Amino acid sequence: MIIAVWGYTGSGKNTLGKLIAERLGYKLVCPTFKDLAKQRGISLMELQKMAERDHNIDKKFDELLKKETAGGNCVVTTWLGPWMVNADVRIKLAVSDRTRAERVAKRDGISFDEALKHVRERDHNNIERYKAIYGIDINDEKIFDAILDGEHSTPEELLEMAMKVIEKKMGSGRSEKHR
Repeated sequence: MIIAVWGYTGSGKNTLGKLIAERLGYKLVCPTFKDLAKQRGISLMELQKMAERDHNIDKKFDELLKKETAGGNCVVTTWLGPWMVNADVRIKLAVSDRTRAERVAKRDGISFDEALKHVRERDHNNIERYKAIYGIDINDEKIFDAILDGEHSTPEELLEMAMKVIEKKMGSGRSEKHR
């Protein structure tokens, strides 16, 4: 089984993905552009700008993702995971820009204003780039089995909600929307 957890920057997708993977004994697959930028010795936003001009950066990244998930029994938390892999369960975390910026500011040790600018710029860049490269609209929620409230729920509460969705999907083979 492959489970994809998705959300915008600072939504908590990696935290939830890790908790689900631990609970199920699955592999966590979460390569990030941050990791790739660090390997190249450049900032994340520099890599984002490069990827806007060179679509091969995304295509190579997404091919790596497909290879890493080929064996199944994993949880994917990348930006295009729900669209790039044949996930059995797709979960979205809904969180406001302000809350995400607060989380990013705390995580990255930057001001709230810097974090809010970063969150909005990164979201916009990714939305536009994925439309241009793949024709994917990451704002389209139809592919998700569940949209969970990551704004007002703790990671542990989100884990329990996600497990109910996963168990229901495993048992019925059908998807339902949960809010």
